[in-house]
Amino acid sequence: MYKFFIKRTLDIIMSVFGLLILSPIFLLILLSLFIYNSGSPLFFQSRPGKNEKIFKVIKFKTMTDKKGQDGLLLPDAERLTKIGTFIRKTSLDEIPQLFNVLIGDMSIIGPRPLLPEYLELYNDFQKRRHSVRPGITGWAQVNGRNAISWEKKFEYDVWYTENLSFILDIKIVFKTILKVIKSEDINSQTAVTTTKFLGTKTKK
Repeated sequence: MYKFFIKRTLDIIMSVFGLLILSPIFLLILLSLFIYNSGSPLFFQSRPGKNEKIFKVIKFKTMTDKKGQDGLLLPDAERLTKIGTFIRKTSLDEIPQLFNVLIGDMSIIGPRPLLPEYLELYNDFQKRRHSVRPGITGWAQVNGRNAISWEKKFEYDVWYTENLSFILDIKIVFKTILKVIKSEDINSQTAVTTTKFLGTKTKK
């Protein structure tokens, strides 16, 4: 009952409430990034959702589009602005995804939506993470986020899909709040954001 009906109802209520409460912060960040990013405050990117259906995720843009002499984008660390660092550290860059939740592309809680190019790299076990709507936060995010391996993230994601419940979602919400307050596990151990997934050797 919760998984198929109540969860979606709560998503709608929480996304509307969140957008109303956070609207002053949303507008302030929007204006600040408009200035820092030369008119590009929002970031849109294709991501696979439930049943691998592609949608456009919305986030605040924390990096500029600066390119090197070769015409290619500079490394993430060189494009991440000071305000972008703060917004990413406090997870405020996730606020626009409440619109994704409202229209049904995402849920408040669920596996994070990743890049479409990863779809062909997943093994059968890892593909099961797409059996539910992706979330703004999830079980993997409160158990290591960018500080753990891709394989471990996917294990947490699939575990969540198989154990989804109201109590678990409430637990994730509270653990997420603690993570944000402590600013834990924002980056990987080797990069300012996270490393790319290159596939898993074993076919689980």
